[in-house]
Formats: sequence, structure tokens, C-alpha cells
Amino acid sequence: MSTQLLIGGRFYSASSPDATAMAVSDGTVVWLGAEQPGRALHPDAEIVDLDGAFVAPAFVDPHVHVTALGLKLTGLDLSAARSLEHCLRLLREFAAAHSDGAVLGDGWDETAWPEGRPPTVEEIDAAAGAGRQVYLSRVDAHSAVASSALLDALPELAATDGFTRGEPVRAAAHHVVRAAALAGLTRAQRDRARAAALDHAAARGVVAVHECAGPEIAGRADVRELLEFEHGVQVRAYWGEAVRSAEQARALIDELGVHALGGDLFVDGSFGSRTAWLRAPYADATGCGRSYLDADAIADHVRACTVAGIQAGFHVIGDAAMDAVVAGIERVVAELGGPAVAALGHRVEHAELVDGEHIARLARWGVIASVQPGFDAAWGGPDGMYAARLGAERAAALNPFAAMASAGVALAIGSDAPVTALDPWAAVRAAAAHRTPGHGLSPRAAFAAATRGAWRAGGVRDGVAGTLVPGAPASYAVWDAGELVVAAAADSVQRWSTDPRSRVPGLPALESGAPLPTCLRTVHRGVTIYAK
Repeated sequence: MSTQLLIGGRFYSASSPDATAMAVSDGTVVWLGAEQPGRALHPDAEIVDLDGAFVAPAFVDPHVHVTALGLKLTGLDLSAARSLEHCLRLLREFAAAHSDGAVLGDGWDETAWPEGRPPTVEEIDAAAGAGRQVYLSRVDAHSAVASSALLDALPELAATDGFTRGEPVRAAAHHVVRAAALAGLTRAQRDRARAAALDHAAARGVVAVHECAGPEIAGRADVRELLEFEHGVQVRAYWGEAVRSAEQARALIDELGVHALGGDLFVDGSFGSRTAWLRAPYADATGCGRSYLDADAIADHVRACTVAGIQAGFHVIGDAAMDAVVAGIERVVAELGGPAVAALGHRVEHAELVDGEHIARLARWGVIASVQPGFDAAWGGPDGMYAARLGAERAAALNPFAAMASAGVALAIGSDAPVTALDPWAAVRAAAAHRTPGHGLSPRAAFAAATRGAWRAGGVRDGVAGTLVPGAPASYAVWDAGELVVAAAADSVQRWSTDPRSRVPGLPALESGAPLPTCLRTVHRGVTIYAK
């Protein structure tokens, strides 16, 4: 048995909040405490001097699109565009520097631009060059703009839902264009993207990600290749395709090798692309968005997965979409019983516009909410995209993390990368510093949702994953962090403490403007997967 003894550190451990040393043997935490007894108990251990660094359970991101994130990291990232003109300049420069093949870009958001509109087909053609195929996905990945060369190569678009000449492609039309754009990539390009994305995750203290794949996202080949791809970051794969029977569910799991049937199984779209399914029309447009699954299809899927013993889930953002999800699950609870449904830990992704009745029922049925605080940080507030799309009153109701947690809904915090950055500490801070008073979590609760809660969302319910206690897997990250503090939620009475006698483990300060921790090392089950 090989043992490492980490000394001279600060450890986030509920069992030993004042520990300065930790022993790890064969991928398992076996002891925490003070350095001197640690040396006595483990005289032959390899000594690792942390020099005051902070050690905490590693993060898990429960909603990621690995290949798409890698393509953004290695290709044309338009999230930095501050105007339409800036976006077109970035496209022009990238196209000039990469003269061969199609141009794939990601991350533009016209709601933050002074022009207030996306690029036109003519502007894309002019920037990239006539005849060049260009696909530029909006930040939410629910619509895109494309060059005339790409659009003209798909004659079926004219009769496809979501296509209007001169506007971004949405819904089914977007899926057709996206599939055509991604089809031009080689396996080597996809693998380079995967390596970049998973390296990026490991460098931010992430040891596992949940890939939210599906037929309209990157297709069967992508998820199969990802599961074959060797990397230290663990991948749990969700497949977003609805089924109607337990036999069909089991067959799909066996065919693809995925772990569950959920993730981005779309009930609706997004607020930014005006495809989230609402009870009442958008404030800045006509219509109530898009519905992709009704309560009947949702009930069929949940029933099939529950009978098959497979975790199910749905992408659900608008209130009408959540109405359908609640109605569908309720039918299955009536048929199979609440305990049978709760035992699987079915999931809802995003769950942004939910009311008190939704929350109460999700809690009663053991449904886990996989949420993205980065959405609120990017688009919340009285002047943000949410308020523009929905009006101030509805926008203020979005992402009620505190209400969900207090009602007993288990939360898992992630990024939906590349939609928002894969940056776990920023997500924890965003959850604690919610733009709507009363909706935020305490930093400790947010950190738990990004660690223990995210493991639980992936079906790991051993009681120790995502913690640093004896018997837990040695999956942790070492951070360069400042003073540790104990704080309540941002909108409650603050109680700051660095006194170890409080027996409450401290976290890095997360208030606005405070520097976030820098990852020095990431370890998964005792194996170092990143070192600075």
C-alpha cells in the first residue's frame, strides 16, 4: 500500500476543519489531522509539503458539452465580441488566418451589443469571403447565423421549422445547419477539441463532467468517440432522446454506452433565442416560444426509464415547459409510486422559471435540479437579457436557488459550457451573489452543490464522494487561495469567522472583486491529472 502525507495545508473537511495534514492511500483518504501525529501514524509515507495551500474536494460539472467547449477553446470564440462590428472583425481575422475548411464560431450575444442585432448572411459572407461555409452559434446554442454557402448547401431548409430567410436559424432548422457544419470535422479535430476541453476542466479543479449529448447536439458518433477518449477527467454521458418503453431505453443505453437518458432532452429552448416555452408571451416579441415535448411524451419517457432502472432528465427552462414536466412526472408517480420515481434521482436541467408548486412537487418526487448560476451572472439584473425578454417581474423570479434548496430540491451546480465558462469558483460565487435578493445560496451550500451535489446528480450516493473525510475517494484540488472565511448567504446577516474553534470549515472569500483561487494541482482518486 502506497501512502502520501500532505502537510502544511488548510483542508476543507467537515470532520476535521482544523486539519493541517491529510493521508491518502491507494486513492482513498485515510486520515486527517495535525502534522505531527500524521508523521507518526504514517512514517513511510511520501511527504508532500503544501506550503499553506488550500485543499478542497474537487469539483464536478454536471452539464457540459465537451467537444463544443473544445472547439470554442481552440477555434473562433465570439464571446469576447463587444459589438456587431467587433464580431465581424473577429470572424474576418479568423477566416484570414485559417484559409481552409469551414469556419465554426461560438458565443455571440447580440443583447450586449450597441447594434442590438446579430450579423446578417451578407455581412458574414463579406467577412469570411464568398463561398466559405460559416456556422456561428449564438451563446445559448439554440440558434445560429450561417453563411449563404452553408445555407444553400441545404435545400431542405426552406421547408424546415425554424427557418426564415434573413433571420438566425432556430429549432429544427438550427439542428440541420449545426449537423451539417459539424459533419465537416475530422476525428483528429474532434479529439483535439476534447483534449483541450478536458485539460481545461482539470486545470480548474474539475475531476468529472456530465456530457449532455443528443441527436440534435453533436450526434451519436460524437458521444461514442468521447466515451472512448482517454483522459484523467471522468465523463458521465447523458443522451437526450425520448423513449416510450423500458426495452427501448435499455436498447439505447446498450447501443451508445451512455449512462442515462436525460441532459439536453429538450422540452423547450432558451430565453435568448426566444424558444423557451412560456405561459405568457415574451415581452419583446410575439409568441410563447417552442414546445418540443408534451406531458404525454414526458410521462412515457419517465415511465420507461423508471421501469428500466435508468436515470431520466429533461432540459426545461420556461414555466410552461416546467408545467409539462411536472404533469408528466405526476402521472408516473400515480402509476408506479413516489418511492420508485425518487429512487432514480431523475433530473431537470436549468429549471429557470419555476414557481412554488413546481418546487414542492420536484422536492416530493426526489427530482434533482442541475442549475447554472453563470446564467444569472451573465443575463440577470434589471438591465439584463432576462428583463428584456420577459419583463422585470418575470425576470426577477428566475433561478430561485434558495427556494429550491429550502424546499428540499437537491441542487447540482454546473456551467453548460461552452454557454458559460467552465469556472467552478465563479459559479459558486454567482450562486451566492444572485442578482435577485433572496434567491442566493450561502457559499457553503453553493460549494456543496458543485461538489457533493454534483456527484449525487450523477448517481453517486455513497455519502462520502465530494468530501474530504476518511474513507472518501481522494479526489481533491489544491488551490492558491487567500484567507479563508465562513459566511452566510449574501443577502442575509453576515457572520464572518476565521476562528478554528467554530468547527466550520472556511472557504476562500467570494465577494465581488475578490480574486478567485488558482488551481495548483488536481487529483482524481489519488492520481494527479493536472499540476501547474
